[in-house]
Amino acid sequence: MSIKPTLDEIINKMLGTVENSKEQIFEISEQARGEFESLERELREIKDKVGNVIDESDKMEGHARYARNRLAEVSRHFGSFSNTDVQKAYEQANELQVQLVVLQQEEKQLRSRRDQIERRLVQLEETIDRAEALVSQVSVVYNFLAGDLKEVGEMMEDAREKQQFGLKIIEAQEEERKRVAREIHDGPAQMLANVLLRSELVERVRQEKGVDEAMKEIKDLRVMIRSSLAEVRRIIYDLRPMALDDLGLIPTLNKYVKTFEEHTGMSIRFTNMGKDLRLPQNLEVALFRLIQEAIQNAYKHASPSLVQVKMEMKQNQVSIVIKDDGKGFARDEIRDNSFGLMGMRERINVLKGKLYIDSAPNKGTAIYIKVPVDDRPERNK
Repeated sequence: MSIKPTLDEIINKMLGTVENSKEQIFEISEQARGEFESLERELREIKDKVGNVIDESDKMEGHARYARNRLAEVSRHFGSFSNTDVQKAYEQANELQVQLVVLQQEEKQLRSRRDQIERRLVQLEETIDRAEALVSQVSVVYNFLAGDLKEVGEMMEDAREKQQFGLKIIEAQEEERKRVAREIHDGPAQMLANVLLRSELVERVRQEKGVDEAMKEIKDLRVMIRSSLAEVRRIIYDLRPMALDDLGLIPTLNKYVKTFEEHTGMSIRFTNMGKDLRLPQNLEVALFRLIQEAIQNAYKHASPSLVQVKMEMKQNQVSIVIKDDGKGFARDEIRDNSFGLMGMRERINVLKGKLYIDSAPNKGTAIYIKVPVDDRPERNK
């Protein structure tokens, strides 16, 4: 086992522990906040009920007092009232007294619950404040560790990566030569060979079948020549799009996206949200290659149904986002078999820009690029 994987494992485990602690504290805070809001609603309801019970108790106490006075009067003049009147006065006084006691007991219970909730709300508010303070402190610790510890690992990896990158460049050059040779052999070379054979048949067709048949052969030859010419132009365009020098970055990207869609069937949505500015030539070429590499990587490895490319050009900075809805990959897979990403990082380093990749399995990939623009004269298109 090499030093780097061991160091990465330690750093990632430490950062993972800190991140998990932060998430757990946040969950505690959210649970406390949810309970706090629920108890607040209950407290408002209880206060309303207490008010209603007090009003009912006051009314009931007045009725009960009247009933007791009535019963006392009946008792004093017992002989003046019938047994029914005496019984009715007694039952009414007793019933109202029972209702009054029930209301008073309900009021007591509601007041007790109200006091209990108010004490709990104070405790929850303190818990929420402490949790939020801890989340903030843990975030500071996480950012510090992520910055300082990962920087050590990245420096070690950068040296190894650059060595690998140099070897990969040589391999890529050879592969590119093979690819271009194969495309020319399988495409234009085959077509031109067919054109040569068909052209030799034109005279024979004219002699055997007449001028009309010969003209049909010539028309077919024209179609083959046009197709061969288009294929040659596509190969040249892949090597170096001429429109980049003449028209600039935005029109060239529009054309590239359209051509790529036609050849692959993959849907690409390109949006320029800023001004259409002419940038320094080396920067336009580099940005074009970055976007080209990202699109081709998505097509080769992610199998997306849609790739979105958004660009914002300003006088001092270019921002690019390339998103796809494809397979995605785990963070620890970014450095494995990722020569395309290595090349993109190398270009970004040369341009003194920033590159960030966000991906997860089955959740697609997003590439964020920011590149500064030199303070030199530029012209609007």
